[in-house]
Amino acid sequence: MFLHNDVLEYRDPPGHLVRILWIDVTFSVAYIFALRHPSAIPRSIPLHVLVADVSTRRARLLLTDPCRAPRVDATSGKHHLLQMKAWDAVTALHHHLPQLYLPRPRAALLSACSRTHGISVASLMRYLRRYWERGQTIDALLPDYANSGAPGKTRAASAGVKRGRPRNGATGSANAGTNTDAALRALFLAAAAHFAANHPRFSRPGAYRQMLRDHFTNCPPSAIPSYGQFNYWLERDDVDNTH
Repeated sequence: MFLHNDVLEYRDPPGHLVRILWIDVTFSVAYIFALRHPSAIPRSIPLHVLVADVSTRRARLLLTDPCRAPRVDATSGKHHLLQMKAWDAVTALHHHLPQLYLPRPRAALLSACSRTHGISVASLMRYLRRYWERGQTIDALLPDYANSGAPGKTRAASAGVKRGRPRNGATGSANAGTNTDAALRALFLAAAAHFAANHPRFSRPGAYRQMLRDHFTNCPPSAIPSYGQFNYWLERDDVDNTH
């Protein structure tokens, strides 16, 4: 059975790639996204059609994702802020599935998100395509130019800059996204401690990204805590915020 984020490669046309963005709970319908097509949009397809494509060898399921964004543990302050701004908007939009994949509901969602987050509809659509193209992870939303410069060097973030924001409809950072119960708060602390133990310099953004990779890789965006939420509780628990 296919999984969220699987990539299929078709023989005709040669090299045609599609990502499975989402599968409904009845395993009857999937939404797919054509990769390496700048104007691609999600489309629905019966899941049994994808199964037939693979069983008849019209397509093959790839074991590695050729378009997945590389892991990044350190970014500059400017690039981090752009990434988190995009992440908060994208995760807010993904609370509305499968409506986000449908043209008319998507237009309404983008318009509302644009007003809430202060981001143009064109930029939101660009974020979504980048997210769908590159594996639906937070690393997918790192600006392309953020990887330029000296590789492997940790850059300092801008001091005093707000780290994240509440999600659409939230009344405060503590209430953004999923509810923060005792178990999730403990996970935040454990993730911070794990990152601090394995890196010479502590970074909340780095700890957050590592936590997502370790614990939320296969979760729908609506179940993933926001960076604002993570940052809020580390602030409450007085976890070091040096970069």
